[in-house]
Amino acid sequence: MIKEMNTIEFDALDKQGVMLVEFYSKTCGPCKMLAFVLKDISKADPDLSIYTIDFDENKELKDKCGVKGFPTILFLKDGLEVSRLEGLKQKPAIIKEIEKMKN
Repeated sequence: MIKEMNTIEFDALDKQGVMLVEFYSKTCGPCKMLAFVLKDISKADPDLSIYTIDFDENKELKDKCGVKGFPTILFLKDGLEVSRLEGLKQKPAIIKEIEKMKN
């Protein structure tokens, strides 16, 4: 499942379990390419929670999470960041981080 969120929705979210949070910009080419990768991952693992957050419209959350550029993917387990990937990454690198979180 991929869901677009804003700061208020993210703050109210029950952050139990494993989730992937992508910060992106609508004008970012690599972000658009990453969207296709995340759709593939979501199809392969429909139980994985994937959230996308517009970098430009949610500056407070971006700053709170220490996100400097886009795309940035945060990997959270029970609400705590366990790793992050910055820039466009291919599916195998993202899957590797997801598997580390689940183990």
